[in-house]
Amino acid sequence: MPRRAGQKQRALETRALEILDRLRRLYPDATCSLDYETPVQLLVATILSAQCTDERVNKVTPELFRRFPDAASMASADLAELEELVRSTGFYRNKAKNIQGACRKIVTDFGGQVPQTMEELLTLPGVARKTGNVVLAHAFGINAGVTVDTHVKRLSQRLGLTTHTEPVQIERDLMKLLPQPDWENWSIRLIYHGRAVCNARNPACDRCQLVDLCPSADPTKAALATTPAPI
Repeated sequence: MPRRAGQKQRALETRALEILDRLRRLYPDATCSLDYETPVQLLVATILSAQCTDERVNKVTPELFRRFPDAASMASADLAELEELVRSTGFYRNKAKNIQGACRKIVTDFGGQVPQTMEELLTLPGVARKTGNVVLAHAFGINAGVTVDTHVKRLSQRLGLTTHTEPVQIERDLMKLLPQPDWENWSIRLIYHGRAVCNARNPACDRCQLVDLCPSADPTKAALATTPAPI
């Protein structure tokens, strides 16, 4: 690696670690927002969360999991009933089809247990790296990568840690900057920050604790964030 490129990479790593440290202090209790009791329930909930809020998913899954608590019952469920149960999450026909397809493969190929490698998870219908990372990290404590959802994508770009737009490329950039044990810590806390402060349309730079590390911060709002309050 050329010297200048190496210096730039080290500067990015230093900034990413400082951001991670601040996020830890801002959101010490951050965890997965989806409600689940088993790995297969987390898998299903994560599939449902595509283009849908976790809040909405958590309203749907209690009845879904009451009717179909495991992979075997979802695999043999009536597809029309499955569709109706997940209708309010959007794209419900495709989601129901993927959930049933994934559960059938879990039953036939993995003995009814959710696999614990990314390679195997990616063979399941409806599962890409985002879902795989969530399941591995929160169900099994395995940091296989960085979960890149819309919040992580937006904030990582705004913070100048990636110039890419494709989730897989963004994930690779972040994996180079962050220590592996903190890959999922980064994602969860950045998601919290994206919801609470750095939203898509009107980021609240005036109350952002990362503003001095953010090259995309609104200069006018950023000044407010660093101005001492009147005594």
